[in-house]
Amino acid sequence: MSLERSANLGLSFYEENLIVERKPNDSDERINQIINAVYRQVLGNSYVMKSERVINAESRFRNGQLTVRNLVRAIANSDLYRRRFFENCPRYRFTELNFKHLLGRTPENQDEMRFHSDILDNYGYEADIDAYVDSEEYSEAFGDNIVPYYRGYKTKNNRTMVEFTHTFAMLRGVASSDYGANLNSPVIHKNVLTQTPLSIIPPSGGSAGNGWAFQDTPLDSATRQGVGADDDGQIFRVEVTGYRSKTVNRVSKFRRPNKVHMVSYNQLSELYQRVHKQGAAIASITPIN
Repeated sequence: MSLERSANLGLSFYEENLIVERKPNDSDERINQIINAVYRQVLGNSYVMKSERVINAESRFRNGQLTVRNLVRAIANSDLYRRRFFENCPRYRFTELNFKHLLGRTPENQDEMRFHSDILDNYGYEADIDAYVDSEEYSEAFGDNIVPYYRGYKTKNNRTMVEFTHTFAMLRGVASSDYGANLNSPVIHKNVLTQTPLSIIPPSGGSAGNGWAFQDTPLDSATRQGVGADDDGQIFRVEVTGYRSKTVNRVSKFRRPNKVHMVSYNQLSELYQRVHKQGAAIASITPIN
């Protein structure tokens, strides 16, 4: 899926630089690029000092003794990753980041988060990392030689819209970093538990002239009232931009104003599909009262 105006959502970098793969006879320069790409992905685009690098694993990778998958595993199991994302942040924030760093997506539901919490409790840290890296999903998505990449914003069969919106809360553009003040608490955990979509806010906040200057709303809790609500009583305000005005024989280059839809939770998936078939883009999704 290619989102309309993806640059404004911080996606253009990932659309253009998707696959980094080790191949036979790669040059030393290419191998350095792959190693740096692994660090960037696994450490959430955070800065790494020379003294913090996993030198032994890097050397074995250069010599062909480790695959990309096992270099990913080595960095995720390193003291560096533990200090940054395990010892200094809540457990569910750690789990959110593991999904992002190792599988390139956000957790789908409470069962996925509980599964990894149980592994931590019963088998320990390294077993939890292995559960991501050795999973069938990892094998199908990246195999042994592709650097993991962010893919949660892409349309796939049997996926709900919830994970799509949660991706934008976790992925705030190519200049953002997962290391710092944002480790203090989970970002999407409560919304994963309730299966509640989040507002999609462009990383830069948009600009008044391009149709993406949507601001978040304080009405961020699931509603239990409202005309048109489903059995759960939830209504969502969906702001759409990029509709094209049709003429008799062609599609005009002039865009229609942004449009707002008020739909129930059960109607979100249908609206999502219809909007993208029409060549438009969803700018924000907000629960309302």
